[in-house]
Amino acid sequence: MRGRDEDTGEFFSPSRSQNRREALEVLALAEKLVALSEPQLAKLPVPEALLPHIRETKRITAHVAHKRQLAFLAKQMRREDEEALERLRDAMDEKGDAARREVAAMHRVEQWRERLLDDGDAALAELLDEYPHADRQRMRQLVRNTLDERKRNKPPHAFRELYRELRAAILGAAEGDADADENSDSEDGSPERD
Repeated sequence: MRGRDEDTGEFFSPSRSQNRREALEVLALAEKLVALSEPQLAKLPVPEALLPHIRETKRITAHVAHKRQLAFLAKQMRREDEEALERLRDAMDEKGDAARREVAAMHRVEQWRERLLDDGDAALAELLDEYPHADRQRMRQLVRNTLDERKRNKPPHAFRELYRELRAAILGAAEGDADADENSDSEDGSPERD
């Protein structure tokens, strides 16, 4: 029984249903952690005490034993403070958003590369209008070399280099825009409060 405060009527502790919901959330988080590779785990703020339990859960492949070890991992995770688990959840959510942004950026670069190879100088002029810091001569040279490689059936060295140059130009502009947005937000003209 969890009991009630006689004066306020509030319960002393969470209900069993609430405890179960929280335990199931931690179990789902444990399943996600076990599904990650070692390099992915290394990038997350996983408490050191949990790493051996995660590795042990990955190692066990028998269904019932794996399920039991996963429940044990979740029990160990519930012993950690809530802040550590929240940091872990945030880092994992951020990975999902970061991966989607990375894929979108990669597609944008590939589209520009194909446009440059198909449309030539017209596409280069549009690219330079949108990303003025890109190197015109270098882009033109890489487009010419890529077309030459294709004609001669050579390995795609210039094709890959063109991708790297475009990526640097496009992502460099995106980072510059993000920095400018941060600066404009902080310089809103309002007086600072002490």
